[in-house]
Amino acid sequence: MSQKRIKVRPGRTQSKLGFFVGIAFCIIGCVVVIPVAGLFGVLWTGIAVAITVINYKNAFSEEGVSTHEIIIDESENGSEWNRYTDGDSGRGESSGEDIEAKFKKLNSLYEQGLITASEFEAKRKELLDRF
Repeated sequence: MSQKRIKVRPGRTQSKLGFFVGIAFCIIGCVVVIPVAGLFGVLWTGIAVAITVINYKNAFSEEGVSTHEIIIDESENGSEWNRYTDGDSGRGESSGEDIEAKFKKLNSLYEQGLITASEFEAKRKELLDRF
């Protein structure tokens, strides 16, 4: 069984907002927090700088910092989602409840972006043909 790893970065708009807010926090840190809080202010400002740099990379460059990772285990017969939508393979016809559960799981996988529209439609048609 192999694994497929997908790294996910925040959207550019979200990162731009984080970058500009980070700049504001850096300025506040240098002007207010460091003079008032001393060592804590230095730590606080350092964290604000790190967050600002990460958001800058994600917003304005092609090389960004991923914040999430999706791991997809592939079975011998195809991808992981086949296990949830094809669970009754070889056991004859499914009951109406089984088909309904499979459609719900298929729709959930599609809405989460784990399968493409063409995969969704192909699997949907296959389930309808079996029903």
